Amino acid sequence: MARPERIRIGDLLIQEALLTATQLDEALVEQKKSGRKLGRIFIDRQWVTEVQIAKAVARQLRAPFVDLTQRQLKPETAALLPEMHARRLRALPLEDGPGPLKVAMADPTDLNAYDEVSRLTHREVDLVVVAESQLLAALDRAYRKGSEIAGLARELTSELSSVEGEIGDLLGLNNATAEDAPVVRLLTSVFEEALRARASDIHIEPQERQLRIRFRIDGVLHVQTEADGKVAGAVALRLKLMSGLDISEKRLPQDGRFHVKLRNHAIDVRISTMPTQHGESVVMRLLNQSSGRLGLDSMHLPEAVERALRRAIARPSGMVLVTGPTGSGKTTTLYSALQTLNSTDRKIITVEDPVEYRLPGLNQVQVLEKIDLSFDRVLRAALRQDPDVILVGEMRDKNTAEIGMRASMTGHLVLSTLHTNDAISTPIRLIDMGVPRYMVALSLQMVLAQRLVRVVCPNCSEPHELQANEHEWLRLELGLAVEQHQFVKGRGCADCNDTGYTGRTGVYEFIEMTQELVEAMNHGEPSAFNAAARRQMAGATLRRDAVRLATLGRTTVEEAMRISAQVDE
Repeated sequence: MARPERIRIGDLLIQEALLTATQLDEALVEQKKSGRKLGRIFIDRQWVTEVQIAKAVARQLRAPFVDLTQRQLKPETAALLPEMHARRLRALPLEDGPGPLKVAMADPTDLNAYDEVSRLTHREVDLVVVAESQLLAALDRAYRKGSEIAGLARELTSELSSVEGEIGDLLGLNNATAEDAPVVRLLTSVFEEALRARASDIHIEPQERQLRIRFRIDGVLHVQTEADGKVAGAVALRLKLMSGLDISEKRLPQDGRFHVKLRNHAIDVRISTMPTQHGESVVMRLLNQSSGRLGLDSMHLPEAVERALRRAIARPSGMVLVTGPTGSGKTTTLYSALQTLNSTDRKIITVEDPVEYRLPGLNQVQVLEKIDLSFDRVLRAALRQDPDVILVGEMRDKNTAEIGMRASMTGHLVLSTLHTNDAISTPIRLIDMGVPRYMVALSLQMVLAQRLVRVVCPNCSEPHELQANEHEWLRLELGLAVEQHQFVKGRGCADCNDTGYTGRTGVYEFIEMTQELVEAMNHGEPSAFNAAARRQMAGATLRRDAVRLATLGRTTVEEAMRISAQVDE
């Protein structure tokens, strides 16, 4: 297309019958007061959508409109326009062929931006029109930090090999501009890429000849980059300094935490170091404090699960247990319950190792075994603080379990976690730990078991033809009804890093300690309790909940089968 001309967006939308003259007049009045762009006012008032505006502009300019959510991006093409300029100009190179360079712009009528893109790329430019929100998301996808991280790691290797290189300068200790130190810039890029990729953990692992950096995304590890093994010591040392750990101790594991702020996101980082054959392995758990407010309303629990959990935490006393393996979201569920309970008329004390979420209004205690500040010791002290609600991070041993149970029998609501495979086996597990049977029957109110399954990427979701083993497995769960459902799978796209999944959601099962279950528990035969619990659950198991999500198109049959295999172990 030729060099674009300016467009009066209000007149164009009226011409396209997307806006009325009265609406335009109202928006012009607001624009004079606020100075905001007209298009943004139209969108905020929900008169038109971004995509409608973009398509109308594209028709007026006789330019193509591109849906970036359906577009595979090429990092090498995007690199023709440096990231700093791409974000400033709101422009993204899409196709580089023998002809003009095709560049996506949210505002193709910005003549200055058009001319600067052409000057910076030294190319003739053909514009395509895109929605602004899609462009901003595409910029994050296109300018990934993988190559930058590798380049910074090479730079750090070179600096470390230099005779003149001072370790203090490399770590940012000897000058006021510590952010310019090579290792600091490397770690900043790692954290920024982890945030973009929605990683929950960063693994920094020294190997024999290289340093491997991996991200855990939606529960699965992905290699991010591999660097020269020489940088491993400097990276571990800087991270230990940031978290206040003992930098002289490399033979023992250490734990700590620190905070970073990236792109207006406050990240709480839990760090664990462990000595290995080739150096210190570092794992960091990222807790995004800006990711949204906790609360049962935001959990999107199944209706029956939410009703039962609200009933349990509304009681003035008793114990509520959430069970599942490490990384199954137990702490998030408990903190969502605490946020619901958090009010000025309740005293809430948490006893944790480590403290994962920091909520105002709570009295949170970090367990520290090396000074004998153990779960049971803190829990005994907490009971003398006149609490209404106590959260115990984990029922690790008989002493902690017994103290928690006694607290729940004497007017306190106690929330905690336990590592068991399902809801039914939890009361029996407590008895096996040595907790008296009568205490379990009297104090336990509810057991909620959960797992996390990956959610199908909505951008690349497509119908999935069942494999023979999937069909047979579903037939055992659904019977002939399996033929009535359409199942989906993600083919992989830029939005989901070609995995087919974006994010995770929970699957649940629960039991409530009704009179029938209490009597069965006191009967002394585990089989009697199990039978009564199964009657109460009526098939509402973790496996069945995973199947339900698959039939709704929220997850895949493969994920449902994976969760079921874990439960059956």
